[in-house]
Amino acid sequence: MACIGVVDTTFARIDMGSLAVDELRNLMPDAVVKRLTVPGIKNTVWGALKLIKEGCDAVIVLGWVGPTQTDKYSYLATSIGLMQLQIQTGVLVLDVTVHEDEAGGDEKRLREIAVDRTKKHVWNLYQLLRGDLSPYAGKGLRQGYPHAGEIV
Repeated sequence: MACIGVVDTTFARIDMGSLAVDELRNLMPDAVVKRLTVPGIKNTVWGALKLIKEGCDAVIVLGWVGPTQTDKYSYLATSIGLMQLQIQTGVLVLDVTVHEDEAGGDEKRLREIAVDRTKKHVWNLYQLLRGDLSPYAGKGLRQGYPHAGEIV
């Protein structure tokens, strides 16, 4: 039985953690799902490490990045930290991030992006744990947006 960690933040404006947990339970009903909510993206590396130490086989990290340059620098540092955590532990850490400025101020669209991105990345995690994503290579799959499709 797999153990999947979910790290989300109070900074996010949408409860992506609950979305991810629900989607994981639909796709992997026998998995143990552990959720940890931290204040912001800079704390997600700690949260992911904590869940890995608790025995999680993979962790999905749900981050929300504000619109300022400082927010973007914080995300960059976090992203590097999450990559380093994967290297050091050998555990899959899937970084799922929504940038507040990617919907041009349209909050309804921003919610759609966050929901779509969360659900599609949970599916990616599920596929990676089952085997791999090779059958989907080059298909133009997108998370947060409609799939672009492959160029033939």
